[in-house]
Amino acid sequence: MDMSEPVWSKAATLIPALPADEKRDMTKGLVTIFGGSGFIGRYAARTLVEKGYRVRVACRHVNTAADVRLAGAPGWVDIMQANIRNRESIERALDGAVAVVNLVGILFESGKQNFDSTQRDGAALLAEVAAEKGIKTFVQVSAIGADAESRSDYGRTKAEAEAAVRAAVPTATILRPSVVFGPEDGFLNKFAQMTRFAPALPAIGGGKTRVQPIYAGDVADAIALAVDLEGAAGQTYELGGPRTYTFNEIYDFILQQVDRRRFKISLPFFLARPIGYIAAAVWRYIPPFSWGMLGEPPVTGDQVAMLKSDNVVSGGALTAGDLGLTSLETIESIAPTYLWRFRPYGEFNKTADA
Repeated sequence: MDMSEPVWSKAATLIPALPADEKRDMTKGLVTIFGGSGFIGRYAARTLVEKGYRVRVACRHVNTAADVRLAGAPGWVDIMQANIRNRESIERALDGAVAVVNLVGILFESGKQNFDSTQRDGAALLAEVAAEKGIKTFVQVSAIGADAESRSDYGRTKAEAEAAVRAAVPTATILRPSVVFGPEDGFLNKFAQMTRFAPALPAIGGGKTRVQPIYAGDVADAIALAVDLEGAAGQTYELGGPRTYTFNEIYDFILQQVDRRRFKISLPFFLARPIGYIAAAVWRYIPPFSWGMLGEPPVTGDQVAMLKSDNVVSGGALTAGDLGLTSLETIESIAPTYLWRFRPYGEFNKTADA
């Protein structure tokens, strides 16, 4: 053996070079997800990786996103610190990206996180930077109930964010999901947790408001399809599950799953709203609630305003079916797999109606 020639050069001659037309990136490109460390973001990252995209998760606190790396093999998921209100961090996060997904949103205001700066101004800045970088695939995850005339700041700023995104990136796809459920949700879990210590559940407005819950995995599939399909560009889709429920029906389902008996107390809107505003103020300004150690407020005045309207897919709207999603999960098929945690005697104890 000629020791003067490096071993690696001999090995290299044994590996045939790829033809010029096969020297290409084996992925579809890089997708940056703002808010990717959150509830829906974890599902979206995994689904996009399955579709062949590399994913960059942009979030304020990278320590909250460590487990998102498990959405793909090493090198497929990258975590980056970024703030949707900071232009420089957005520019870094979008370097090399072929698509952007914006999942940033809040349900109540705390500290510097308010509806105007986070949902409206943040989305506008993100879309502006994306346009400057020539990124045309932009998915804005909004919400059913987004309306510039809404009495709810949440609904109003969601609509204003949609308008700002479309103004900067006309090809942007807007997805408006109804309430989203899944093992980590703040919807079914919140009410199930409430049954542990509350003798009754508040039926705001008589519990007659209708919702159309959609599984987080189905929302993630819709996001991936919106990124993938050229026909989705510039469209707005409303995403709802297979059936609608009143809040009273949701309560009945939860109580059955957790095997507890609780009263439902009807709370008129005119009483619920001031109670909600007081709760929101306490959780925003008064320690230890404002430290975030005690979770979310039970309800806010802004959420009560949203409950005055049904949260269901409107007639004539493009839906998940138009994206190609024809088989959607129901709460009956998914929720029992995680609500058992709230039963008094555990998963395998027979429920009262068994």
